[in-house]
Amino acid sequence: MKTLLIFTFSLCASLFAAKPPNVVIILADDLGYGDLGCYGHPKFKTPRIDQMAAEGVRMTQFNTPAPFCAPTRASLMTGRYPFRCGMTQNPAPDGGPEADALALPKSEITLAQVLKSAGYATGMVGKWHLGHKPDSLPTERGFDEYYGIPYSNDMRPVQVLEGAELAEYPVVQATLTTRYAKRATDFIHRNAKKPFFLYFAEAMPHKPLTASEKNYQKSGAGLYGDALADLDDSVGAVLDALKQNGVDENTLVLFSSDNGAWFGGSCGGLRGMKGTSWEGGYRVPMIARWPGKIPAGRVSHELAVMMDLFATVLATTGAKMPDDRVLDGRDLIPVLAGNGKSPHEFVFGHQGPKLVTIRDARWKLHLLPAREMNLKPGPDGKWLDPRLPDGVTILAPFEQYNIDTHPGLKTGVPGAKGLLFDLQADPGEQVDLAATHPNEVKRLQAAFDAMNKDVPVVEEVKRVPKK
Repeated sequence: MKTLLIFTFSLCASLFAAKPPNVVIILADDLGYGDLGCYGHPKFKTPRIDQMAAEGVRMTQFNTPAPFCAPTRASLMTGRYPFRCGMTQNPAPDGGPEADALALPKSEITLAQVLKSAGYATGMVGKWHLGHKPDSLPTERGFDEYYGIPYSNDMRPVQVLEGAELAEYPVVQATLTTRYAKRATDFIHRNAKKPFFLYFAEAMPHKPLTASEKNYQKSGAGLYGDALADLDDSVGAVLDALKQNGVDENTLVLFSSDNGAWFGGSCGGLRGMKGTSWEGGYRVPMIARWPGKIPAGRVSHELAVMMDLFATVLATTGAKMPDDRVLDGRDLIPVLAGNGKSPHEFVFGHQGPKLVTIRDARWKLHLLPAREMNLKPGPDGKWLDPRLPDGVTILAPFEQYNIDTHPGLKTGVPGAKGLLFDLQADPGEQVDLAATHPNEVKRLQAAFDAMNKDVPVVEEVKRVPKK
């Protein structure tokens, strides 16, 4: 009898230990490569995110496939480059009929759908931006529940949805980050006894920047620093909830951003910013934490891209995708948990529906002239943002940043087709080396051409902002 009890106990313990791991993906909005303390910012204070990095792995060569919101989010949800998954531009309810109708094609299978079919509880909080019509919302794409603004927090009408129902309009954005964190932690509390997937797509630091009463004008680093303090608190709240529910060591947490910084932020010495084809548009922070599975305190300089998070989650959970489509993401666990090398020889960069850049561990080639963020200033030298807070439809502080607070380098050789940069020696893309390294240009051009033959010719959506 004693032997039977021991065997039964051992079997139960084995089954408990074999419980599928939980997954939390936290995606900041427009967080620049240099915005965090652990990535070297001298003024912005992000102690909880820095702690997460100290307890896990911080990547220095992590890229988005596009310098804009929706294409990157589509790649995260599908594991595929934007040109493959049909989401190369941003949906916008205030951008005219074509932009209003954009959505992730129904033929695409999302990470939530895969995990839901594998028995996971699936919840999303925050910005979706893959279609805002009723049949395109998160609850139609694999998520059991959803709470958030379905697009950017400056796109009118700024409204919070609960599932597909209107929950708040106008939105008090000063409390939004805190409320998002509460919803995220509530999801963890309710689902801690089963495998769960939480996709927490934060609003900050996308414009308009906001901050709670706790942090407003308290960071000592302006409104951007205040907004980051809220973001940091919300990440800390999620990590605390995992510990409180005893699932900390069985949860893979991945933290990143959808593209580079906007005005007021920092691209960490890289050239350009959000929306541009320079490194400041593509390269973002990425931190992975999984106590006992991923070593603490490591920094990885291996090349990676947003779709890898999709593949890493599949490998971690054992969830299966149909084999009827190309997946561009690769499992990063060998890189994160050991000394594995990058699974990519090359990473490509979009601008709208076109591929325009290719890079490897060292070299980057611009196949088209780099797109710049050319915003025309008015007589006062400032750009008039048509989506500024107005105190009626967009409730946020009026003291937003402008073009005089560019987050990246603006110096260097003028943007042109065929520029080649040595990113190891020149991460700021200042000196063109195409003439002195023709073999590198030829090699990268050949790899680009091989990928580009799969890219469909698609016209960019015409945007007609509502008046």
